[in-house]
Amino acid sequence: MRRLIALVGLCLCAAAPLRAQTIEDQVSSFQLDNGMDVVVIEDSRAPAVVHMVWYRAGSADEQAGVSGVAHFLEHLLFKGTEKLEPGEFSEIVKANGGRDNAFTSFDYTGYFQRIAADRLGLMMEMEADRMKNIQLDREDILTERDVIIEERNQRVENDPGALFREQRMAAQFLNHPYGTPIIGWRHEMVGLDLDDAMAYYEQFYSPNNAVLVVAGDVNAGDVLEMAQEHYGPIPKNEALPDRARPSEPPQMAERRITFTDPRVAQPYVTRTYLAPERDPGDQRSAAALTLLAQVLGGSQTSVLPQKLQFQEKSSVYSSAFYSGLSLDDTTFGLVNVPVPGVSLDQAEADLDRVIAEFLETGIDPEQLDRIKFQLRASQVYELDSASSLARRYGAALTSGLTLEDVHAWPDLLQSITPDEIIATAKEVFDRDKAVTGFLRGSEEVTQ
Repeated sequence: MRRLIALVGLCLCAAAPLRAQTIEDQVSSFQLDNGMDVVVIEDSRAPAVVHMVWYRAGSADEQAGVSGVAHFLEHLLFKGTEKLEPGEFSEIVKANGGRDNAFTSFDYTGYFQRIAADRLGLMMEMEADRMKNIQLDREDILTERDVIIEERNQRVENDPGALFREQRMAAQFLNHPYGTPIIGWRHEMVGLDLDDAMAYYEQFYSPNNAVLVVAGDVNAGDVLEMAQEHYGPIPKNEALPDRARPSEPPQMAERRITFTDPRVAQPYVTRTYLAPERDPGDQRSAAALTLLAQVLGGSQTSVLPQKLQFQEKSSVYSSAFYSGLSLDDTTFGLVNVPVPGVSLDQAEADLDRVIAEFLETGIDPEQLDRIKFQLRASQVYELDSASSLARRYGAALTSGLTLEDVHAWPDLLQSITPDEIIATAKEVFDRDKAVTGFLRGSEEVTQ
């Protein structure tokens, strides 16, 4: 069995660079005269296509006092335009055998349809229409505002873990808007109105602030021709502001929070550190942190679960988490969920002890090789999904990265050494740039 695994790994690692090069050859990029970026990923294995429009604007680009307006507007774009009645957009997609949806993040807002390849022109026509021609009235605003408030009730207010995460993020970012929840603070959401939505729409929804990603059974030249036909006539926003956010001041003191809620069935402790993101042309630290998260908590064979869950049996779950795909500084996090009878104070001490031991002893090279193999395999498998590929490029380009950065990332991960990971960990694990949080239930044991 070991020989079989080794042989499969050798073949996959040997094939991966060729497959990655093939994918790069299938990616074309253009820019329309109005500034809209276009990325085409050709894949003819199925007669389907994913059509996505990404705006370089998310919740972190909102004006102060109107938190949640980016997500609010995402909902409102499914209302009518000058050509389409409310709800007609999605009905047309469905009638043509496709599906559509949208999403909002800190750094971008995206709209997508997955549909038969011969319907791509229709999707572009409708998406271009709502880029500049939405028609909203006060009734639309009131109805959809109730919808997003109810969404917050279900996803946040009814979940003490979600409320705890909001408080942790607000403590983590002293000045940057990543400290404000994407869905918005409830007391500001209830006041969102038509003027707020239209101000955000008119400022950010324009072709020179958008990335069109088309992946599937298409020809790049045909896609460019269709994009010029449907998106090309839309004028650019000459007043589009530079993408500048409030920056973080020097963080010089650890913050600690305790959130107590009787609904909490399983208390736990977390710590998040301010950490670098993937920067254009400079992704090495982010790659080291990506691997660090896997080494510490990516699976049951990782450092934290092995020590705390299986050897000492003091934890029911422990892990590490990091996502470097962010326009500005992000976070690296640790979590430990103790077994009943172990206090959160002890759980924190256990977490600190294991991390200290890890930094002293270093990384098992065989473990790192396994992790790199698994990452390479997952990247190869992702090539089979047009939707995953479209998201890979869209999220990167709207988070400040380039096509070159996207293409360099898989090999960059493979090149990171154990010493680099430890050095990056020591730099990031700075308690003055950290938030330690306890989520307690009413019966949580104290020590």
